[in-house]
Amino acid sequence: MRKLFISEIKEIIAQSRKQAVRSVDFQRVLMYWHIGKSIFEEEQHGKERADYGDYLIKNMAKELEPEYGSGFSVRILEISRQFYRTYPIANALRSQLNWGQYRLLLRIRNQDKREYYLLEAVNNSWTARELERQINSSLYERLLLSNDKEAVLSVARKEKIPEEPQEIIKDPMVLEFLGLERKAKYYERDLETAIINHLQTFLLELGNGFSFVARQKRILLEDDEFFVDMVFYNRLLQCFVVIEIKTQKLTHQDLGQLQMYVNYYDRTEKLPKENPTIGILLCADKNNTAVKFALPEDNKTILTSQYQLYLPTEKQLINEVKKDMERYRIDRELDKEE
Repeated sequence: MRKLFISEIKEIIAQSRKQAVRSVDFQRVLMYWHIGKSIFEEEQHGKERADYGDYLIKNMAKELEPEYGSGFSVRILEISRQFYRTYPIANALRSQLNWGQYRLLLRIRNQDKREYYLLEAVNNSWTARELERQINSSLYERLLLSNDKEAVLSVARKEKIPEEPQEIIKDPMVLEFLGLERKAKYYERDLETAIINHLQTFLLELGNGFSFVARQKRILLEDDEFFVDMVFYNRLLQCFVVIEIKTQKLTHQDLGQLQMYVNYYDRTEKLPKENPTIGILLCADKNNTAVKFALPEDNKTILTSQYQLYLPTEKQLINEVKKDMERYRIDRELDKEE
């Protein structure tokens, strides 16, 4: 009883300290917001002079930086002004985010994209480092490859609960955090081991609601043994998620193997209240047209995702979005002709 009591007291102390740090962080956010507001309003008074804003900020920095440090440099004061202009309503600021996170958000020009990252940072309690990693890995653009903008934002705003795996699963998946060199070939076990060693970051890459269940899950079918690479559970989709790793180009045999594992989980592990199991084939390369014809037209449970061991550029992903939209347009036209 005494140990339990002491543990409870320690938890109270830890939570109080966390809240105190968060409160201090948010006061810093408010401080820069009010500084930005003051700069903006003072600029308006001298708006007849085009260079008045720059003049004002440089003189402020000369006065403030020697006394208060580098947090009041010309660059930081310019960011404060931008901060106020981007978020002109103080009550709309999120107390869960610190100044470093807001600075990352201010780099994003697109309003919808900026809102998405802000909401996801709050919803998932991302640190500044995690937020930066998601921005750099172009998470928003990757989700747009299989979703429309409104669907992506609706999930982030919690206006809807994800119902389809495509609303969560990303293609491609970016695994740069594994720190693997760009080799022509990796053994599947090497890649799997690297993922397990970086499981927390891999869960972040997978998306919302995932929890780890098993690695190399043994399945015995009569006298034959099979081993599923990784098994997860997603509480939002309320289903098991089976992941198979292939370090070469995807084949139809790979899809058949994954389908067998999905069927096994549906028939032996899934509870009646749970949704059908999802299978993800994580591969080094794939032919999307071959995948389309290898799977049933109404397929909703077998997904393929190409992994990358490096961060893609935003331009690369935007080009992929455009290509995907063109493929969708062509498919729709072919369906009409049929």
